Amino acid sequence: MNCIIAIRRISDLLCAEQGLSIVENPKCSRGSYGTWLGDKKPPTQRDILRELMDASLRVGDSFDAFLAALKSAGCTVKRGRHLSIRPPGGKQLIRCKSLGVDYSEEAIRERLSGQRQRDAAPISRFAGKSPNMTKPNLLIDIQAKIQQGKGPGYERWTKLHNLKEMAKTLVFLQERGLADYDILAAKAQAAAGDFDQAAARLKVIESCLSEIAALQKHIGTYSKTREVYSHYRDSKWSKKFYAEHEADILLHRAAKKHFDSLGLTKLPAMQALKTEYATLAAEKKKLYSGYRAKKEKMIALLMAKQNVDRLLGKPSEQELKREADRGIR
Repeated sequence: MNCIIAIRRISDLLCAEQGLSIVENPKCSRGSYGTWLGDKKPPTQRDILRELMDASLRVGDSFDAFLAALKSAGCTVKRGRHLSIRPPGGKQLIRCKSLGVDYSEEAIRERLSGQRQRDAAPISRFAGKSPNMTKPNLLIDIQAKIQQGKGPGYERWTKLHNLKEMAKTLVFLQERGLADYDILAAKAQAAAGDFDQAAARLKVIESCLSEIAALQKHIGTYSKTREVYSHYRDSKWSKKFYAEHEADILLHRAAKKHFDSLGLTKLPAMQALKTEYATLAAEKKKLYSGYRAKKEKMIALLMAKQNVDRLLGKPSEQELKREADRGIR
């Protein structure tokens, strides 16, 4: 089944439930949705707060319900002389009246009562962004949350949240030409394998760097304490000499023990170790420069696939594993 058809089908159901318009016969675009929208700046905290307030107005039929929906979405609300709200992840409270004429407390109450109509909201600001900006988040399992005791207000907010995330998923798939489920699944698997390979190599490099650093340290200590330990041996293991040079003797023995654990019969040259360390450090730097990008790509593809799986009614990997475990038992 086509991924985008599945997302559109569920999106239409949610739009109808929320009283939003539905495009009956969508036409094929000549380019990606993001290209059609053009380049836009990333949304500011004020932009995000306006969108959250607009969404909360659609699920609340009173001012208190409106504030409750904002709190459910992770906002901090402060009521006083001026209504102020801090969006999720925001650093400071924002006075609502500073957001525009349609967002003061008076205007919000008028919009709730139907006395004020706001112009049609602009196309969502997450569309047309770079791949990182359109990365979808996982859909929330509404029924599971209801069973956990979540109330009607949370259910209404979750439906809107899922609607937005499905729209993000749609944009994400369109921008990358991933309308076919098999292609999406293959891309997600390849991205996971690519990331795992890079992560494994980074782990090996970091282990080698740690071992080289420890060996360099012990070689330095061994060289510095060699003369003292030689005198200690010449003294026939004198207790007096040991008491006077205990620290150096213990460090020398610890270094020798480390060499023995590595099976070294001849110590490597310090310059050779420095060269090897520099080579590995350079490889790590080069590998790590793309490590984050590989990780973000993997997460985005796996999230998109999991969202599509949920829309198509496919069991998740965790569910398949649980079923397999039950079968074994």
